Amino acid sequence: MNCVCCESAAVTERSEVTARGYRRFRCRACGRQFNERSGGVLNRTCLPSDVIAFVVFCRLRYRLTLRDLSEIMALRGIEVSYEAVRDWEAKLLPVMGDALRKRRFGKRRVSGASWYVDETYLKVRGRWVYLYRAVDQDGNLIDAMLSDHRDMKAAKTFFHSARATVGFRPDRVTTDGHGSYPRAIRTVLGKVVSHRISAYLNNRLEQDHRGIKGRIRCMRGFKSHDAAHRFCREHGEFRDLLRSRRRYNQPVSAPFRRFRFATGARVALGIMQNA
Repeated sequence: MNCVCCESAAVTERSEVTARGYRRFRCRACGRQFNERSGGVLNRTCLPSDVIAFVVFCRLRYRLTLRDLSEIMALRGIEVSYEAVRDWEAKLLPVMGDALRKRRFGKRRVSGASWYVDETYLKVRGRWVYLYRAVDQDGNLIDAMLSDHRDMKAAKTFFHSARATVGFRPDRVTTDGHGSYPRAIRTVLGKVVSHRISAYLNNRLEQDHRGIKGRIRCMRGFKSHDAAHRFCREHGEFRDLLRSRRRYNQPVSAPFRRFRFATGARVALGIMQNA
């Protein structure tokens, strides 16, 4: 590995390790010492990276609050406060989300690709906000964005974000009857993209909202817009990674479901451990 201070490749591994068992290195160029976690978001945290990654994994996957996770850790003999879990979440979710979006960039582009776009409601500090979400014709995630308003500016921002996330534009977009979508689609995606309005055809996305709705129902709400946007967007990426179906109404056996879950879990845990 390169030096975290000067990026030099002239690095020598030392014989001793840190108290947490991480390898130590010394840069021959600048003379500084560092370990495997130096320069990462988990540097100077009180627990090993694999334990922290597992806690954040459970935070996203299962319907557990911050205090629930703190109590579960106490049962294993590890005393951490719920604020520590919140801090780990704030550090690891952006890293994991960015890595998963890079894995999806440019993929799933097929002839006649369709996007289904809709928004749902969430509460942040006691006030209703709008969560824009989009999936493709097979139910795979395109993008998600939290907005204070439901207007033309928010719609354009979302389509810009969705196109930058997946790296292509669709052939067709299906939305509900909100008046901001037609102009936003023409401006951002272009006039060649057809737009159809159908509440019936958009029902697949309406049903898909249940994933984030069910996850946040057990929580005590969000205290800030940034925290709500971070959790909702990265939860969508994480949920899409562990999704066993890649085609609409695809039959999935129990062994294959377990295989997809194990594979996705290893990817997510590996990204967070190496953050």
